[in-house]
Amino acid sequence: MLKRKTKFFMFVFLTIPFFGHCLGFHNKKESDYVIEHFKFNNGKTESIKIHYTTLGNPDNKPILILHGTTGSGSAMLNNSFGHALFDKGMPLDAEKYFIILPDAIGTGKSSKPSDGLKGDFPHYDYTDMVNAQYQLLKNKLNIEHIALIIGNSMGGMNTWKWVTMYPDYMTAAIPMAATPAPMSSRNWIMRKMVINAIKDDPDWNKGFYTKQPEQFQLVYNYYNIATNGGDIAWQKQAYNTEETEKILKDKLNERVTMDTNDFLYQWDAARNYDPTKDLNKIKARILAINSEDDERNPASTDLMEKAIQKIPNAKYYLIPASEKTTGHGTTMIADLWKAQLILFLEENNLN
Repeated sequence: MLKRKTKFFMFVFLTIPFFGHCLGFHNKKESDYVIEHFKFNNGKTESIKIHYTTLGNPDNKPILILHGTTGSGSAMLNNSFGHALFDKGMPLDAEKYFIILPDAIGTGKSSKPSDGLKGDFPHYDYTDMVNAQYQLLKNKLNIEHIALIIGNSMGGMNTWKWVTMYPDYMTAAIPMAATPAPMSSRNWIMRKMVINAIKDDPDWNKGFYTKQPEQFQLVYNYYNIATNGGDIAWQKQAYNTEETEKILKDKLNERVTMDTNDFLYQWDAARNYDPTKDLNKIKARILAINSEDDERNPASTDLMEKAIQKIPNAKYYLIPASEKTTGHGTTMIADLWKAQLILFLEENNLN
C-alpha cells in the first residue's frame, strides 16, 4: 500500500511542472503588418510583411522581445525562456505586461528571400530590421513609448541598435549574448567562411538555385558546433572519442530544412554592425547580460566593460560558466539571470 502511495505521489510531483508549462500564454495573438514601399538601408525599396506575436493586453506596459539569427518571435515562447518569464507570477507576467515578439525581416513568417525573390531580395542589415520593428510598433500598434526591450544574440545586437537609433523610445533595455562592438574577429571570420562556402557551391547559382546547395548542410553544423554549446557542456556529453564520433555522425546526418538563401542573408545581415560611435546617444537604462563561456562574445576581450563605461545608467552581468551553461545559448535559460531582471525592474519602476 505504501509503495502505491509513493508511486502516486511521485507521479503527481513530476507532472505538476509539466502540466504548468503546457498551459497557453495569456491572450496570445498572431498577425501581419505590411509596410508598403519600405526603404532598405542599401537604397532599395520593396513592400515587406512583418509577422508578429503578442501576449497580454495592449493597454499594459509594452515590452519588445527580439530573437536570434535563424529564430523567430514564437521560438522565444519555449519553456526555458518564454514560460520562465511570461507565465502567471513570473517577472514579465503576460497578464501585467503587453509582450510583442516580431519575426525580424528575413526570418520566421516575415518577408524573406525564399518567398519568391530569391537572390533578388534586398540584402538587408540590422538597421533595416530595427526600422521595420519601429514602424510595426509606431504605425501598426500605435505605441508611443516602450517600457523595455529584451533581445538575445542577433536580438541583442538589434537591441544595441535600437537604443542608439531611437534613444527616446524606450525606458530600459536588456541586450543579451551580444557586444556593442564591431562585428569582427573570430565571430565574423567564421560567419564569412560559412557565407563563402555557400556562395562557392556551384548549385547556389547566385541565389537562383533549383535545388538546395549541399554545401549548406556541412557549414551549418560546422558553425553551430564551433560557436555554441559551451566547453563544459560539450565535454560532459562528448567525454571520449567514441561518444564524440557518435555525436558528430548524428549531427552530420541531420538534414537542415531551412532555405539556403534565408540562412545566408541572415548571417550576412551582421556585416556592418558597429554601434560603438553611437553609444553616447543612449538614454535608456541598460542591463547587459552575457555568459562567461559565450564563444561568440568572449568575456576575456573586455569589450563589454569598456563599452559600459561610456554609457550612463548601464550595468553588466556576466553569467558564470558552469554545468548549467551552454555557451552562446546560455542566455536563453532565463533562470540563470532572472534574479537580475527582477532587481532591474524594481530599480526602474517597471514592475
